[in-house]
Amino acid sequence: MNSPLIQLLVLAGIAVFLILRLRSVLGTREGFEKPPLPNPNSKPSRPDFEVIEGGPDRDITDYVPENSEAAEALAAMKRIEPSFGVSDFVQGSRGAYEMIVMGFERGELNDIQPFLAEDVFDTFVDVVAAREDQGLTIEADFIGVRETSVQSAEFDPETSRAEITMRFVGELTSVVRDRGGDIIEGSATEIKRQKDTWTFARTMGTDDPNWLLVATDA
Repeated sequence: MNSPLIQLLVLAGIAVFLILRLRSVLGTREGFEKPPLPNPNSKPSRPDFEVIEGGPDRDITDYVPENSEAAEALAAMKRIEPSFGVSDFVQGSRGAYEMIVMGFERGELNDIQPFLAEDVFDTFVDVVAAREDQGLTIEADFIGVRETSVQSAEFDPETSRAEITMRFVGELTSVVRDRGGDIIEGSATEIKRQKDTWTFARTMGTDDPNWLLVATDA
Protein backbone atom coordinates (compact mmCIF):
# COMPACT_ATOMS: atom_id res chain seq x y z
CA MET A 1 0.00 0.00 0.00
CA ASN A 2 1.08 3.49 -0.67
CA SER A 3 1.53 5.91 2.17
CA PRO A 4 -1.57 8.13 1.52
CA LEU A 5 -3.89 5.10 1.58
CA ILE A 6 -2.42 3.88 4.86
CA GLN A 7 -2.87 7.32 6.40
CA LEU A 8 -6.51 7.41 5.21
CA LEU A 9 -7.24 4.00 6.74
CA VAL A 10 -5.66 5.04 10.05
CA LEU A 11 -7.72 8.26 10.19
CA ALA A 12 -10.91 6.34 9.34
CA GLY A 13 -10.18 3.88 12.13
CA ILE A 14 -9.64 6.71 14.60
CA ALA A 15 -12.91 8.36 13.50
CA VAL A 16 -14.89 5.13 13.98
CA PHE A 17 -13.32 4.67 17.42
CA LEU A 18 -14.26 8.22 18.47
CA ILE A 19 -17.86 7.82 17.23
CA LEU A 20 -18.32 4.58 19.14
CA ARG A 21 -16.75 6.14 22.23
CA LEU A 22 -19.08 9.16 22.09
CA ARG A 23 -22.15 6.94 21.63
CA SER A 24 -21.19 4.94 24.72
CA VAL A 25 -20.79 8.12 26.78
CA LEU A 26 -23.65 10.32 25.46
CA GLY A 27 -26.10 7.71 24.22
CA THR A 28 -28.41 8.31 21.29
CA ARG A 29 -31.28 10.78 20.90
CA GLU A 30 -34.34 9.75 18.96
CA GLY A 31 -37.41 11.93 18.76
CA PHE A 32 -38.70 13.66 21.96
CA GLU A 33 -36.62 12.25 24.75
CA LYS A 34 -38.26 11.52 28.10
CA PRO A 35 -36.82 13.49 31.00
CA PRO A 36 -34.53 11.54 33.30
CA LEU A 37 -36.17 9.97 36.31
CA PRO A 38 -35.28 11.69 39.59
CA ASN A 39 -32.93 9.91 41.91
CA PRO A 40 -34.80 9.39 45.19
CA ASN A 41 -31.54 9.46 47.13
CA SER A 42 -30.30 12.70 45.65
CA LYS A 43 -30.98 16.04 47.33
CA PRO A 44 -32.64 18.75 45.21
CA SER A 45 -30.47 21.72 44.38
CA ARG A 46 -33.29 24.10 45.39
CA PRO A 47 -36.62 23.73 47.25
CA ASP A 48 -39.53 22.54 45.13
CA PHE A 49 -42.88 24.34 45.21
CA GLU A 50 -45.45 22.32 47.12
CA VAL A 51 -49.12 22.40 46.13
CA ILE A 52 -51.33 21.78 49.13
CA GLU A 53 -54.73 20.37 48.22
CA GLY A 54 -57.58 21.58 50.38
CA GLY A 55 -55.63 24.57 51.69
CA PRO A 56 -57.25 27.83 52.81
CA ASP A 57 -59.25 29.74 50.22
CA ARG A 58 -57.41 33.05 49.92
CA ASP A 59 -60.47 34.63 48.35
CA ILE A 60 -62.05 34.17 51.79
CA THR A 61 -59.11 34.45 54.21
CA ASP A 62 -58.01 37.73 52.64
CA TYR A 63 -61.14 39.27 54.17
CA VAL A 64 -62.09 37.26 57.27
CA PRO A 65 -60.13 35.04 59.69
CA GLU A 66 -59.70 31.41 58.69
CA ASN A 67 -62.13 28.99 60.38
CA SER A 68 -64.27 31.86 61.65
CA GLU A 69 -68.08 31.78 61.41
CA ALA A 70 -67.87 34.35 58.61
CA ALA A 71 -65.37 32.20 56.70
CA GLU A 72 -67.60 29.13 57.02
CA ALA A 73 -70.62 31.13 55.81
CA LEU A 74 -68.72 32.47 52.80
CA ALA A 75 -67.47 28.97 51.95
CA ALA A 76 -71.07 27.71 52.07
CA MET A 77 -72.10 30.48 49.65
CA LYS A 78 -69.38 29.41 47.23
CA ARG A 79 -70.44 25.78 47.42
CA ILE A 80 -73.99 26.72 46.45
CA GLU A 81 -72.79 29.14 43.77
CA PRO A 82 -69.22 28.38 42.59
CA SER A 83 -69.07 31.54 40.47
CA PHE A 84 -69.43 33.71 43.60
CA GLY A 85 -66.24 35.47 44.63
CA VAL A 86 -65.72 37.43 47.84
CA SER A 87 -63.27 39.77 46.12
CA ASP A 88 -65.80 40.50 43.38
CA PHE A 89 -68.49 41.13 45.97
CA VAL A 90 -66.30 43.54 47.95
CA GLN A 91 -65.45 45.52 44.82
CA GLY A 92 -69.10 45.61 43.80
CA SER A 93 -70.18 46.74 47.25
CA ARG A 94 -67.79 49.71 47.03
CA GLY A 95 -69.47 50.86 43.85
CA ALA A 96 -72.93 50.28 45.32
CA TYR A 97 -71.96 52.27 48.41
CA GLU A 98 -70.98 55.32 46.39
CA MET A 99 -74.07 55.10 44.18
CA ILE A 100 -76.50 54.70 47.09
CA VAL A 101 -74.90 57.40 49.26
CA MET A 102 -75.00 59.94 46.44
CA GLY A 103 -78.54 58.95 45.43
CA PHE A 104 -79.69 59.51 49.01
CA GLU A 105 -77.81 62.79 49.45
CA ARG A 106 -79.23 64.21 46.22
CA GLY A 107 -82.71 62.78 46.74
CA GLU A 108 -82.51 60.75 43.52
CA LEU A 109 -84.11 57.65 45.00
CA ASN A 110 -85.60 56.20 41.81
CA ASP A 111 -82.09 55.46 40.55
CA ILE A 112 -81.17 53.40 43.59
CA GLN A 113 -84.51 51.74 44.38
CA PRO A 114 -83.59 48.44 42.59
CA PHE A 115 -80.68 48.00 45.01
CA LEU A 116 -82.64 48.60 48.24
CA ALA A 117 -84.87 46.34 50.27
CA GLU A 118 -88.41 47.69 50.54
CA ASP A 119 -88.15 48.83 54.16
CA VAL A 120 -84.80 50.56 53.53
CA PHE A 121 -86.24 52.34 50.51
CA ASP A 122 -89.26 53.48 52.56
CA THR A 123 -86.95 54.89 55.23
CA PHE A 124 -84.96 56.80 52.61
CA VAL A 125 -88.19 58.19 51.16
CA ASP A 126 -89.31 59.44 54.59
CA VAL A 127 -85.98 61.18 55.24
CA VAL A 128 -85.85 62.85 51.82
CA ALA A 129 -89.51 63.94 52.13
CA ALA A 130 -88.81 65.50 55.54
CA ARG A 131 -85.88 67.38 54.06
CA GLU A 132 -88.02 68.73 51.25
CA ASP A 133 -90.78 69.77 53.68
CA GLN A 134 -88.23 71.91 55.50
CA GLY A 135 -87.03 73.41 52.25
CA LEU A 136 -83.57 71.93 52.62
CA THR A 137 -81.35 70.90 49.72
CA ILE A 138 -78.04 69.06 49.81
CA GLU A 139 -75.09 69.53 47.50
CA ALA A 140 -72.61 66.68 47.77
CA ASP A 141 -69.55 65.38 45.98
CA PHE A 142 -68.16 61.92 46.60
CA ILE A 143 -64.38 61.84 47.04
CA GLY A 144 -63.85 58.11 47.48
CA VAL A 145 -63.96 55.09 49.77
CA ARG A 146 -61.07 55.17 52.21
CA GLU A 147 -61.67 51.81 53.88
CA THR A 148 -63.71 48.68 53.12
CA SER A 149 -63.94 45.56 55.26
CA VAL A 150 -66.13 42.52 55.74
CA GLN A 151 -67.60 42.67 59.23
CA SER A 152 -69.61 39.46 59.22
CA ALA A 153 -71.32 36.91 56.99
CA GLU A 154 -74.25 34.57 57.53
CA PHE A 155 -75.76 31.81 55.42
CA ASP A 156 -79.00 29.88 55.91
CA PRO A 157 -78.63 26.44 54.26
CA GLU A 158 -82.40 25.86 54.29
CA THR A 159 -83.29 28.99 52.30
CA SER A 160 -79.84 29.68 50.71
CA ARG A 161 -80.20 33.26 51.93
CA ALA A 162 -76.85 34.98 52.35
CA GLU A 163 -76.09 38.14 54.30
CA ILE A 164 -72.80 40.01 54.27
CA THR A 165 -72.21 43.02 56.49
CA MET A 166 -69.71 45.58 55.22
CA ARG A 167 -67.96 48.45 56.96
CA PHE A 168 -67.27 51.50 54.81
CA VAL A 169 -65.36 54.68 55.49
CA GLY A 170 -66.22 57.18 52.78
CA GLU A 171 -65.03 60.69 52.13
CA LEU A 172 -67.23 63.40 50.64
CA THR A 173 -68.08 67.06 50.76
CA SER A 174 -71.63 68.03 51.70
CA VAL A 175 -73.47 71.31 52.02
CA VAL A 176 -77.01 71.78 53.37
CA ARG A 177 -78.82 74.90 52.15
CA ASP A 178 -82.12 76.41 53.28
CA ARG A 179 -84.88 77.78 51.07
CA GLY A 180 -82.96 80.99 50.58
CA GLY A 181 -79.83 79.16 49.44
CA ASP A 182 -77.83 79.95 52.56
CA ILE A 183 -75.51 77.28 53.95
CA ILE A 184 -76.74 76.03 57.31
CA GLU A 185 -74.49 73.00 57.59
CA GLY A 186 -71.35 71.57 56.02
CA SER A 187 -68.70 72.99 53.71
CA ALA A 188 -68.14 72.86 49.98
CA THR A 189 -64.39 72.50 50.48
CA GLU A 190 -63.98 70.58 53.73
CA ILE A 191 -63.88 66.81 53.27
CA LYS A 192 -65.83 64.89 55.88
CA ARG A 193 -65.32 61.24 56.72
CA GLN A 194 -68.46 59.12 56.94
CA LYS A 195 -68.57 55.67 58.52
CA ASP A 196 -71.33 53.22 57.64
CA THR A 197 -72.10 49.60 58.40
CA TRP A 198 -74.38 48.10 55.77
CA THR A 199 -75.81 44.62 55.33
CA PHE A 200 -76.43 43.19 51.86
CA ALA A 201 -78.56 40.09 51.24
CA ARG A 202 -79.26 37.72 48.38
CA THR A 203 -80.56 34.20 47.75
CA MET A 204 -77.62 32.20 46.39
CA GLY A 205 -78.00 29.97 43.35
CA THR A 206 -80.80 32.03 41.77
CA ASP A 207 -80.81 33.80 38.41
CA ASP A 208 -81.05 37.23 40.06
CA PRO A 209 -77.45 38.39 40.68
CA ASN A 210 -78.36 41.56 42.59
CA TRP A 211 -77.57 42.01 46.25
CA LEU A 212 -80.03 44.23 48.15
CA LEU A 213 -79.17 46.64 50.92
CA VAL A 214 -81.30 45.31 53.78
CA ALA A 215 -79.94 47.20 56.78
CA THR A 216 -77.95 50.34 57.56
CA ASP A 217 -76.30 51.19 60.86
CA ALA A 218 -74.02 54.24 60.80
